[in-house]
Amino acid sequence: MTSTRTAEEVREALTGGLAAAIADKGYAATTIADVVMHARVSKRTFYEHFTDKESCLMALYEQGCVHLLAVVRSAAGGGRGDSWKAMVNDGVTAYLNALESMPAVTRTLLVEIQAAGPKAYRLRQQMQRRFADTLVEVVDAARAADPAIPELSQLLAIALVGGVHEMMLQVSDPYTGAGPSFTSLAPAVDELVYAILTNPWSAGME
Repeated sequence: MTSTRTAEEVREALTGGLAAAIADKGYAATTIADVVMHARVSKRTFYEHFTDKESCLMALYEQGCVHLLAVVRSAAGGGRGDSWKAMVNDGVTAYLNALESMPAVTRTLLVEIQAAGPKAYRLRQQMQRRFADTLVEVVDAARAADPAIPELSQLLAIALVGGVHEMMLQVSDPYTGAGPSFTSLAPAVDELVYAILTNPWSAGME
């Protein structure tokens, strides 16, 4: 029954239903019937909230990204006076743990959104820039603890976002879940961030 749920809760049930269906059979093969079955609502209810499967996918992707952004900001941008390396480590660890905790969503974040059409492509680009902006903000906070750290340009921040994304695809099959856990990437991601931040030419990249 959906009568006891708020509109936001129903939307979350629908995006969760899409995530579960994608985990089962992939986005291309998923139907609205699959989504509403997992969400335990009617097709009529689906169309009260989304115009089609693509709009539901985009909502799922944005929800996942917003959650991850909040996780990173909370872990790395707390302003606790930690060393900048501790801030980086906290942010990386929290991000990878969050990905590990929602496997049904992770495949959408890594793979399906890239092949879902021009609207989804533009949304992905927008969210990638938001991730890059967050990294710049976190580095600015780290510079308050250690002013010797170079500023991080948005261009290099985007490169970091893309590099971490590719690392995840290299070590884990998002279709089957096979391979090492995302959390096993923490040392390599930390190393990548340290290498960029401590390289003297990073501040000059525009």
